[in-house]
Amino acid sequence: MASLVDGDSVTGFDPSEMEPLPDDDVEGFHQEWLESQRGLNQQSNRRDQLVNPRGQAPAAGESGGDGGLGLSMRKLASGWSRYRRYDLEVDPKQDDKANEILICTFARPHMRAFHCAWWAFFVAFFIWFAISPLLPNIQEDLNLSNDDIWSSSIAGVGGTIFVRLLLGPLCDVYGARVLSAIVLCLAAIPTACTGLVQTGSGLIALRLAIGVAGGTFVMSQYWTSRMFTKEVVGTANALVGGWGNLGAGVTNILIGSVLFPLFEGITGSSETAWRTVCIVPAIVAFITGIVVWRISDDCPRGNYSDLKLRGLFPSKTTVTKSFHTAALNSNTWILFVQYACCFGVELTMNNAAALYFRDEFGLSSEAARSINAIFGWLNLFARGLGGFASDACMYKFGMKGRIWIQTILLLLEGCTIFVFMNTTTLGGAIATLVIFSLFVQAAEGTSYAIVPYVNPRFMGSVSGIVGAGGNVGAVGFGMAFRELPYDQAFLIMAGSIIGSSFLSFFLVIKGYRGILWGRDRFVDTETGKLLKKAPTLSNMKSSAKPRRQEKDESSSPFLTELRRPEETKTNEESSHDPSDRDSSPRRSRSGNLVSSPLTRPPSRGRSNPLSLSKSSLPQQSDRSSSRRSPPYFQ
Repeated sequence: MASLVDGDSVTGFDPSEMEPLPDDDVEGFHQEWLESQRGLNQQSNRRDQLVNPRGQAPAAGESGGDGGLGLSMRKLASGWSRYRRYDLEVDPKQDDKANEILICTFARPHMRAFHCAWWAFFVAFFIWFAISPLLPNIQEDLNLSNDDIWSSSIAGVGGTIFVRLLLGPLCDVYGARVLSAIVLCLAAIPTACTGLVQTGSGLIALRLAIGVAGGTFVMSQYWTSRMFTKEVVGTANALVGGWGNLGAGVTNILIGSVLFPLFEGITGSSETAWRTVCIVPAIVAFITGIVVWRISDDCPRGNYSDLKLRGLFPSKTTVTKSFHTAALNSNTWILFVQYACCFGVELTMNNAAALYFRDEFGLSSEAARSINAIFGWLNLFARGLGGFASDACMYKFGMKGRIWIQTILLLLEGCTIFVFMNTTTLGGAIATLVIFSLFVQAAEGTSYAIVPYVNPRFMGSVSGIVGAGGNVGAVGFGMAFRELPYDQAFLIMAGSIIGSSFLSFFLVIKGYRGILWGRDRFVDTETGKLLKKAPTLSNMKSSAKPRRQEKDESSSPFLTELRRPEETKTNEESSHDPSDRDSSPRRSRSGNLVSSPLTRPPSRGRSNPLSLSKSSLPQQSDRSSSRRSPPYFQ
């Protein structure tokens, strides 16, 4: 098998020189491709994760003795990579990012990063809110006022604002893996020192230091955005964020209902129990930081340090330039406000819901904490549902669909607060809290489904600024609950959320149509630059100038997916004459090219589908029977 990859381009043919495959040869082409897929399925499940220093394809016979025929081009590295092939199908036009999510695998680099990202964020929540279920006991033993407790809660989320703003641009330069490890190990130290608190000011300082752990969110969202394509990044970001946020609900139960009573029974004193129980999450966080650093990768091709050594990392990327560019984008600040009105609400409710049910319904602290845990436990699926809905809307309506679903969820979230604050029965309040939580967390998922599009080049800084918005919202709403009665605080919260939803009309992302204006264009998903024609491996390079648009669009590299025989038969029964294969590409309802003739290199002999790049593999035009993701540009 000829060399498939060389540097950043695919060798063996030039996509611009392709010619249509004759009609009488189409069926043989189909059959050859299907046979190669059967060869792949018959191989063992052993996965090759070998260092590939020169970006060369496997030698003949290296995989099952079939000359590499069984290898799927969609899983091969497109340039230099630490791995010869991947366990997930990747898109070479998006820097070998995966275009599928396989939850039940832990394979490097994509799914290993996915699981490390959500687990690191989960542990960060574990130490960040480990002290929350202990606050009633701390307040009683140290004779603290309610203002002292609220001030400590505000400090716990307020300190994270500056950490997230700093970590965002650092991700663009150093990657998420190393930063996640550093933050978890550093935050574990003050968590272990919880037992040394003696005064209200000491509690505020302690929670301010522990709040550093909240910065892990920026790395988790940046990490998955570096590993997954734009077609599935909404779902990936939402699952990682939601499962990480689940740590708040788990902490309320694990610390408040399991570990604290256990330590109280062992020590015989509630004060000794809360002074020692936080050592457990501190140890877990420190170990997690080390493990994440050792077993994962920064991006699909390996670690940033390896890319820098080989000159494959953008040399002009600096912390200052990254933050400055992201901060000057108005879309960043619109999402900043909207995220303040969803994640900021969740952080506030993590602290306020238990107090609200205790004061308004006369429940015990234990019962109130159990009800409050419901809010966090819904992260198991609610945030992921929001990301999935955003991806589905992007598929059908383009970027306008992502923005609309974001707007609708924020409106529903604000309206649900009005219902919650006016509910006078315990059962009704709990039911409304569940619905309210669903909208809050789904809106979080849709927010970070839009973030990767704002500025792909400096995605870390955008993630950091938007993430900091969540903590700003938590500080603002926390101060409202500290200074005002519950009904007035909820009224301010609801009005702010509904107001933020109307900012969506001003969201206009470069290259995509917004709600009111803008238009869809071809976009380089790695740099955010506009292209004059459909992206290919050649014109996706940031240093290469887009080629002049060809008059004959039939040679476009954006091809239809290779249909299986049964799909071909179905389409032929309801379509035109087969000779229409050479006609110009059709366009979908969203305006995208969805059809083009099957092609092969003119002077290479018999066309082997495994010698083609992914950009030359056909893409499915029939949405109803497609197993592939939609085009990443709209």
